[in-house]
Amino acid sequence: MPFNHKHLLGTQFLSPSDITTVLDTAESMLEISTREIKKVPTLRGKTIINLFFEPSTRTRSSFEMAAKRLSADIINFSKETSSMVKKESLKDTVLNLEAMNTDALIIRHSSSGALHFISTFCKSHIINAGDGAHEHPTQALLDAFTIRQEKKNIEGLRILIVGDILHSRVARSNIFLLKKLGAEVTLAGPPPLVPEEFKKFGVDIDFNLGRALKGADVVMMLRIQLERQQKNLFPSIREYRNLYSLTRKRFRSAKKNAIIMHPGPINRGVEISADLADSAKSLILKQVENGIAVRMAVLYLLLGGKEREITD
Repeated sequence: MPFNHKHLLGTQFLSPSDITTVLDTAESMLEISTREIKKVPTLRGKTIINLFFEPSTRTRSSFEMAAKRLSADIINFSKETSSMVKKESLKDTVLNLEAMNTDALIIRHSSSGALHFISTFCKSHIINAGDGAHEHPTQALLDAFTIRQEKKNIEGLRILIVGDILHSRVARSNIFLLKKLGAEVTLAGPPPLVPEEFKKFGVDIDFNLGRALKGADVVMMLRIQLERQQKNLFPSIREYRNLYSLTRKRFRSAKKNAIIMHPGPINRGVEISADLADSAKSLILKQVENGIAVRMAVLYLLLGGKEREITD
């Protein structure tokens, strides 16, 4: 099916067929990464800029590798060495970069809605690599791709998301996407971090982790984002660990064939025990591997690659 979008701003704006198109395209991209020469000419001549205003390891490197495997030229923009330190505005920075005949901008920003603002004046393709606590669409897409690989079908699965839901753009994008694909989503965590308002998205909420884990097919753990919290929303890390850390004992309440996921970075011993993070049940590193294929698919679909060039 065609992917009729100029930008990828969030999973909230994708239809189930859009999501399936990205995931199906990622299947063909996955094979490229196994070749001896991991490159195809699909986006040769295209110029992409990684515009990250927040620190990133996985997302930035994944997009860079995805662009290079499609033969695009990619430039990594650093806020610290740009004119923004001279008080240049976000709009002027983007317009100046776009004036260099840029085809796509991959942007991460600390302000929710920043990407929507940029899309109102930017002619290039915009890809949201995370905006504040709003959305992180490619993370949700790679999560869905990983779940589909393991479970074959997402519809009807019981998926539990645990942790700092309030500040998590990953949680929001996953809720929008997984519900559209027919999954049953439950949120768990300390009450201040799991607001009741999330119920309007059609999810269940349970503040008791042991109870929430019962019957779960997928357990997705989230990091406590202390850097986004304006005040202490739970007494201590120790108490959080005692009540909400995923341990082997707690994980036994989930289904026998349940899988564990985490968008990273992991705080070992806080949201998940180290041995469980490294266990056969954990697909955390598989998520990282699949992120390249999914981001290749997004770049290919947005920038108009040719189907025949995928297999060249």
